[in-house]
Amino acid sequence: MSLEVHDSEVDIVIAALQPNLTSFFQAWQPFFSRFDIIVVKDPELAADLQIPSGFNVKVYTKSDIDGLLGATTINFSGHSCRYFGYLVSRKKYVISIDDNCLPAKDPAGMTVDAVTQHMINLKTPATPFFFNTLYDPYRKGADFVRGYPFSLREGVECMLSCGLWLHNADYDPMTHVVKRNQRNTNYVDAVMTVPLGAMFPVSGINVAFNREVLGPVMFPGLRIRKEGKHRWDTLEDIWNGLCAKVVCDSLGYGVKTGLPYVMRSDAEAGKALESLKEWEGVKVMDDVLPFFESLKLSRTAVTVDDCVKELAGIVKQKLAPKNAIFAKAADVMEEWTKLWKSHGAQNA
Repeated sequence: MSLEVHDSEVDIVIAALQPNLTSFFQAWQPFFSRFDIIVVKDPELAADLQIPSGFNVKVYTKSDIDGLLGATTINFSGHSCRYFGYLVSRKKYVISIDDNCLPAKDPAGMTVDAVTQHMINLKTPATPFFFNTLYDPYRKGADFVRGYPFSLREGVECMLSCGLWLHNADYDPMTHVVKRNQRNTNYVDAVMTVPLGAMFPVSGINVAFNREVLGPVMFPGLRIRKEGKHRWDTLEDIWNGLCAKVVCDSLGYGVKTGLPYVMRSDAEAGKALESLKEWEGVKVMDDVLPFFESLKLSRTAVTVDDCVKELAGIVKQKLAPKNAIFAKAADVMEEWTKLWKSHGAQNA
């Protein structure tokens, strides 16, 4: 098992929601400069992007999205524009970090190499079938504890790595308003596999995945009404993560969370107060969580593509009657599988 990270197997995908990316790229230069970088400009952003030299960057704009995909019902605005980057990438792995995040420092004061840590997470096995109380047994200094079945110690392939963040936490609007001055300073030096059947909120702020395998389920499916440009305005990444977790569970793959951390810049708490009045995310999650917790995909769904198609059908049947946004999400999921075959697959 080689943990060496090759330049040719990783794309960095950045969703550009602000025009001036100079400080972002300068801060990430030690970790990004050796890799190809895909920047997808928010289709609703009018200003030209400012990106410093010294990077191998390909920028995609609204005209590129329209030119490649033509008429599509998928909305790639806001944070959802990053999914277009997932579609056009041709690398085995994709790492995506929000454009308001900078490299974090660990408790020893060392700058965190988020790219390398994500790749370690993806290239070492996951252990979803039995929880190890020393967390990731493949990390240096850790191992399987007494009583861990030897038959499970080989683990399974890890397909999704969900990193965390310091400083400005990823809260919903209500919590942002109440804790607008609170900052996350708690750096937990740990990586763990999310157990089989356990659901959790995947944040798109700092994430990496095996694109070759998981690509068909990495879509911008769910858009709540009045969705904005801030993370608290959206559930697209939460929905995407729940779908990906169900698919990984069904196919015997693993998902990890924990390291690496990034440093997330301050949010505008006042805007959160405005969103609070109309945010429907609470009700949506009340419907979504029981659905995913009880969901079982059939044994005939043996590929990620199979799983997404089956999942879309179940969403239409069980969730769509409760809220029209679920019917739209199911339509997007079905369209994404077609787009992936025509534009996202390695031989597309």
